[in-house]
Amino acid sequence: MIELLPSEANHVVALRASGRVNADDLQQAIDAVEALKKTHSRVSLYVEIDEMRWMTLSAIMRDLGYGLTQIGDIEHYYRAALVTDHDWLRPLVSIENQLFKPLEVRVFGTHHRDEAKEWVRQLPQAPETADTDSAEAG
Repeated sequence: MIELLPSEANHVVALRASGRVNADDLQQAIDAVEALKKTHSRVSLYVEIDEMRWMTLSAIMRDLGYGLTQIGDIEHYYRAALVTDHDWLRPLVSIENQLFKPLEVRVFGTHHRDEAKEWVRQLPQAPETADTDSAEAG
């Protein structure tokens, strides 16, 4: 099951995965992300994985298919905070950080939920303009 959670920032999709996740559950999360991408240039994700037991084959296929469509759209994503005590996910996150730049993914233990929420809530700093640099130099 995937449950959408209230988000503390309007550019963040927050959700909790638990039990069995099927394709309809996953589609609910995908729809939330796609809706946010229409109104925000950068989207972040906050995901709690509690006692998720397994994903159905159709959910795995939908996740894979959606993920592949997002490779060309990766600039819309900023951060993803994964809150879990499942240590086996850490190596996967490390691989994702190497493959899917500029998306930054971090794993937080469940006792660090507040830290994860604060981290994912932050937006990238706007780049300084040449005018600002010139004013400081002169």
